Amino acid sequence: MRPLAAPVSHRERLLEAAAAFTAEQGWGALTMAKLADLVGVSRQTVYNEIGGKPQLAEAMIMRELEMFLGRVEAAFSDNPTDLVRAIEAAALNVLELAGTDPLLHMVVRSSQGAESDLLPLLTTHSEALLEAAGQVVGEHVRRYDVPLDEDRMAVMIDMVIRLVLSHVMQPRGEPRETAETVAWIAARVLASDAHR
Repeated sequence: MRPLAAPVSHRERLLEAAAAFTAEQGWGALTMAKLADLVGVSRQTVYNEIGGKPQLAEAMIMRELEMFLGRVEAAFSDNPTDLVRAIEAAALNVLELAGTDPLLHMVVRSSQGAESDLLPLLTTHSEALLEAAGQVVGEHVRRYDVPLDEDRMAVMIDMVIRLVLSHVMQPRGEPRETAETVAWIAARVLASDAHR
C-alpha cells in the first residue's frame, strides 16, 4: 500500500488561490474576503493563517521564491562534481519555470509597460529575494573545489543570479541558449581566476 499524501494545509491552499487569482485578475482585485470565498473558509481563517494583505503579498513572493530555489537545488544535486554544468542546469530550470509561471508572467508584463499593480510587490522585496537566492546558491557552490577566494566567489554568485534574473524579467532567446551562455560566462570567470 502506498502512503497517503499529506493533506494540503489551509495556508498552502490560500497562497495557491491568491497566486492564481492575482495572475488572472490582478492584485488590486484580491481582497481577504474574496480569498476566503475562493478557498471556502472564513475570513477569520484567512487572517489566522496569513495575516493581512501585506503579509499575504510577502507570503506569495516567498512561495514563488521557494519554487524557483527548489529547481536550483535540484540542479546542484544532479551535478555534484561539475560546477559549470550545475550552474547551466540551474539557469535552465529557472528559465523554464519562469516561462510557465502565470504569476511571474503578470510581473513580466507589468515590467514591460502593461497595466499591473503587481510589480511593486517584487521590487519592494528585491534585496531580500537576491539575498535569499545568494545564500542558497552560495551554500551549493562552496561544496565544489573552486579556485576563488570568498570575495570573488560572492561576486561570481551575484553575477550569475543577476544575469539569470534579468533574463527571467526580459527573456531573450530560448532558455537553453541563455543557460548555455550563463554557464560559458561562469566557466570563463573560473578559468581566468584559476590562472592568477
